[in-house]
Amino acid sequence: MRLVFAGTPETALPSLRALLDSPRHEVVAVVTRPDARTGRGRKVHPSPVAALAEEAGIEVLRPVKAGEPAFLDRLREIAPDCCPVVAYGALLPQSALDVPRFGWINLHFSLLPAWRGAAPVQHAVMHGDEITGAATFQIVKQLDAGPVFGVVTEQVKPDDTSGALLERLSVSGAGLLAATLDGVEDGTLEARPQPLDGVSLAPKIDVLDARIDWSAPAMRVDRLVRACTPSPGAWSELRGHRLKLGPVVPRPEAPRLEPGRIAAGKHAVLVGTGTHPVELGEVQPQGKRLMDAAEWARGTRPEPEDRFA
Repeated sequence: MRLVFAGTPETALPSLRALLDSPRHEVVAVVTRPDARTGRGRKVHPSPVAALAEEAGIEVLRPVKAGEPAFLDRLREIAPDCCPVVAYGALLPQSALDVPRFGWINLHFSLLPAWRGAAPVQHAVMHGDEITGAATFQIVKQLDAGPVFGVVTEQVKPDDTSGALLERLSVSGAGLLAATLDGVEDGTLEARPQPLDGVSLAPKIDVLDARIDWSAPAMRVDRLVRACTPSPGAWSELRGHRLKLGPVVPRPEAPRLEPGRIAAGKHAVLVGTGTHPVELGEVQPQGKRLMDAAEWARGTRPEPEDRFA
């Protein structure tokens, strides 16, 4: 099939590579978000998908909105059979959905109908799911509600961050997407409607959502931090300054501390929660580099009255 691939971040690269390597399909163009300013220098950079496509000599389409007449005209000229989508990051109007004869097929990183929305992996980690996965489905106007072609499952490890889990899912999901397109082309694969029960939503997690509530149980603090790693990054405040926190380790054997209270030892830093303490791993003070929590504490020297807020 002639394919126009839609995607933006690094998460989409395993799928794009799998389709570029497929002997059955031809990726003739990619659709991605416009170039953006990133990094400390705030220089304009292409998206990871755009960079890979340019390296492969493939046309790159960067519409600000997928309903732009110029974009739709070019998409019709290309005349793709199907448009596979992985983390594109923008809404697709019906006028775009109608162009390819096999429609747009999305790889979504949850077991639909669970965790429809922008942050399925983060919500799976945050809510303590033991099993998650990825699903391919036909895109329809309603958010992540189209009929499903296939799924793969993945165990959520006790120490998984959303970044680590998403990395595994992006690889297994790439194989699922390629197999789905094979089945669609053959006519051997039929999408089935999602069940009406079990729908849950996974809205984007922003910086305010990532602030730690130290009065919560240690288990909830642990899940929040892992869910927000690497993005947007869990954080707390001490003495009016923000501190970003990497994954923590629950310490049920440690003496109880008041929520937010800091107990800094020579080799470990414990913080009180609503239940037992957690041990900090790496931390990043505002405007500074990532460092070990014990190193940070030696420089900060928390006082007995200090509390994370």
